[in-house]
Amino acid sequence: MNCKINRNAAKVINKMLETEEAQGKLVRVYVTEMHGNHAHYALRLDTPTEHDETVKTDKGIDVLLDTREDFLDGVWIQYYYVPQEGFVITNSSKGHHGHH
Repeated sequence: MNCKINRNAAKVINKMLETEEAQGKLVRVYVTEMHGNHAHYALRLDTPTEHDETVKTDKGIDVLLDTREDFLDGVWIQYYYVPQEGFVITNSSKGHHGHH
């Protein structure tokens, strides 16, 4: 499985991982909704399960992806400051889109 993270997202995620709440946890990307040909994504702090793959990103952040969910392979986690601040998670490798 593959996952990319942009520089802004890496900065925000690293700050999340430094909190007390994050002790012993990793970032998980998961599907919140499916609409036939596309999915919507979100992220949270979580611990690995038996169905997870821990994917190393080029930014040195490990991301949990459930291997049973095909829409997660190839997700791209981005963080933007404008027009509004927040994460945008997409998967163009599947020809589908999504968001957080």
